[in-house]
Amino acid sequence: MKRKTAAWSLGGVLLSSLIAASPEAVAQAPTSELLRFERSFDAMGTTYIVAAYGLDRFRMEAAIDEAFEEVRRVDQLLSNYRKDSEWSQINQRAATAPVPLSEESFALIARCLDYSRSSEGAFDITVGPLMKLWGFFRGQGRIPHRAEIRSVLGRIGYQHIQLDAKQKTIRFLRPGMEIDPGGIGKGYVVDRMADILRRKGVSSALISAGRSSIYAIGAPPQEPRGWTVAIPHPRDSRKQLTEYFLRNESMSTSGTSEKFFVVGGTTYSHIMDPRTGMPARGVLSVSVIAPKTLDSEAWTKPFFVQGRQWTARHKPKEFRVFLCEDRTENPCVSLP
Repeated sequence: MKRKTAAWSLGGVLLSSLIAASPEAVAQAPTSELLRFERSFDAMGTTYIVAAYGLDRFRMEAAIDEAFEEVRRVDQLLSNYRKDSEWSQINQRAATAPVPLSEESFALIARCLDYSRSSEGAFDITVGPLMKLWGFFRGQGRIPHRAEIRSVLGRIGYQHIQLDAKQKTIRFLRPGMEIDPGGIGKGYVVDRMADILRRKGVSSALISAGRSSIYAIGAPPQEPRGWTVAIPHPRDSRKQLTEYFLRNESMSTSGTSEKFFVVGGTTYSHIMDPRTGMPARGVLSVSVIAPKTLDSEAWTKPFFVQGRQWTARHKPKEFRVFLCEDRTENPCVSLP
């Protein structure tokens, strides 16, 4: 089976790997030859893609099927697009009484509160009302009045979430609050998918969620260093800034080019500072490489909001961060 090198874009990240032969060639290939499989699935407002290599066609397809079943399950748990999801039910009821949680949701929300405390409030899963106010949920950006921002800030703040570890319940201490999985949902799903693929014996795969979060299992054929990830310039996607090899680790990227609008020559991006109610300024993009996708996705936001100096002082030692600021001299820096 002939293969050739290719690269494709993932949210400002270029991924280099191998293109498979036609489906007919794959179906007819002998079992001793390494086969490539690629499939996608839409859920939670994004597209999940698995590219994997293996020898056993039916075993590989079954593993990918099970990974996508996990996407469906987590969608029913977290999605704020579903009124019957557990997190939607929390948003509907937690301001009036404690709401019982599944063990999974309790652990995930507790993890999010840890991110908030560690980032000095720059990460906050209650930021949803602010995103709506600025028009980012519907893609119709607007600059709200200061009075509107002050009003919405009264409904935001991780410190107003009360978790009862004994009863496994959640309570909102202010009316109008809600939690939004947008900052961690894709990373959580990707990690779950990777766990399933590994348990099913897959040793070489790349998993992506939308255009922002990826996880690499092992390495692709003919490249033992790992899956090649190239980060382009945040202002010119035709220019490549640097290149990494991912192997059994994740990479997530957040940047101003994902969702934004321009008013009076000023660009307002969707990455909000939940403490001020304003879009974060001064940074163009942040890429985080970490062992888990949940961590890499969550930490792109506070690193973006807090900037280069804070990130250099506070990032976990096992993380690698590539950060580009909105400046003319030395705009991009790698923080190993």
